Amino acid sequence: LDMISEVTCEKSYEWKDPSIPEWDFAGVQKEDPLHVVAYDFGIKHNILRRLASHGCRITVVPASTPADEVKSLNPDGIFFSNGPGDPSAVPYAVENAKQLLGEVPVFGICMGHQVLGQAFGGKTFKLKFGHHGGNHPVAYLATGRVEISAQNHNYAVDPSTLPDGVEVTHINLNDGTCAVFQEFVDMMLSKK
Repeated sequence: LDMISEVTCEKSYEWKDPSIPEWDFAGVQKEDPLHVVAYDFGIKHNILRRLASHGCRITVVPASTPADEVKSLNPDGIFFSNGPGDPSAVPYAVENAKQLLGEVPVFGICMGHQVLGQAFGGKTFKLKFGHHGGNHPVAYLATGRVEISAQNHNYAVDPSTLPDGVEVTHINLNDGTCAVFQEFVDMMLSKK
């Protein structure tokens, strides 16, 4: 059942409202903002506020917006948002993500994280109880540092199905599931 088609925006729009000043970060550079295109899978406005507070210029697009249309907006990065349901029920979102991988930096949370996992070739599975609410401990594997997160999703990415070069960097300490993965790209340039 495709639930994100029921909650996505009907047309693209620019988001401009930052967080209230008490939540803003000191020293954010806003003179040359990064342009982030956000796929709306049911996006929470506070996520958009936080991106705006970090100095980003944000274009929100409907969940079914073709990858070529997003590329034509010349983004500095693409955000795949949170949203309801099973990522396997939205193959169009996974296909768009596949077409955007390697074009510009991409990032996602909840549904967006799972869509990206499938776009990289991984599989997702339904959690027995889901992750809901605050105080979810997440460990950064490189250092062992524990961070506390708020989560709201019912599916997870199976790390054993991710291809070489895509590594789990954080795990949920309550059940050991993948909390963050990253594609490590060779950034070395060579010249003749």
